[in-house]
Amino acid sequence: MRKGKNGSSDAAVRLSDGTGERRHGRLYREVVRHRSVYLLVLLPLIYYIIFKYIPIWNAQIAFKNFRAVAGVSGSPWVGFDNFMEFFNSFYFWSLLRNTVMYSVGKLLISLPLSIILAIAIYECTRPVLRKVVQTLAYLPHFLSWVIMYGILLTLLAPGDGVFNDIVKMFGGTPVDFLSNTSTFPWVVLISDAWKEMGWSAIIFIAALMGIDVSLFEAAMVEGANSWQRVKYITLPAIAPVIVTVLILKLGTILDAGFNQIFMLYSPQVYGVADIIDTWVYRQGLLDFKFSLATAVGLFKGVFGMILVLFANWISRKVTDSSLF
Repeated sequence: MRKGKNGSSDAAVRLSDGTGERRHGRLYREVVRHRSVYLLVLLPLIYYIIFKYIPIWNAQIAFKNFRAVAGVSGSPWVGFDNFMEFFNSFYFWSLLRNTVMYSVGKLLISLPLSIILAIAIYECTRPVLRKVVQTLAYLPHFLSWVIMYGILLTLLAPGDGVFNDIVKMFGGTPVDFLSNTSTFPWVVLISDAWKEMGWSAIIFIAALMGIDVSLFEAAMVEGANSWQRVKYITLPAIAPVIVTVLILKLGTILDAGFNQIFMLYSPQVYGVADIIDTWVYRQGLLDFKFSLATAVGLFKGVFGMILVLFANWISRKVTDSSLF
């Protein structure tokens, strides 16, 4: 590094000439100029700092035998004992199987349905029909799973449920969908698709709005029908968005939907309904095993991060589209 006359570096010389002050002055003016944008960013930033980053300090209890009286710092260190207790649990493989089954099943059902719904709404030429369909599709997302459980109970109750009334009308035997190990997984998957399909379609509708309309006009001049326009223009145009959504969802592959399962399941279907989150709820909150619950949460986070990195790498190699 070249030195100045007094032995200082070139950077120091430039700073002494006022370059650094001018740079900071420009930065200050830009911040003031766009202060409304920075204020909007400040609110979610504060939220993440308070509720996401500060609690990371307490994640250390995953490696401790947490005692409320001693606190986080005073609890004895036990290393990976909590992780091994979870891995060696009798229920570990069934919990992992159920969690992955529901997560992958929801992904395989909800993602294609969301794309189809978005394309259907985009292609609809009747504004009134489009608005009605959008409203009806979005509405279930804003209903809690408590309300959804009441709706499902009305539809699927073994005694006087709508579906069982239809089954009895045709001479069939009523089925208790929510207490039957064969039907319960399908109830979970289909009800989740019903509730979240419309909301998930929003991002694809936004991507569709960004497609150049002249591409469709040129295709129509060339004689392409609706299916061909969707196949050769629409789907390739939104492919990067689909890849991004898929990668992000893979990061939460071990989040199978605690609220939904907790509201719908019962001891009769624990074998096919119990997931990692519901098991952690019983172990951590009901049995006060906070260290074990934290260890499982940390395991889920690390596993999800590995999946995101791997999926992003595969996507970049295969499709040239990636999240980062």
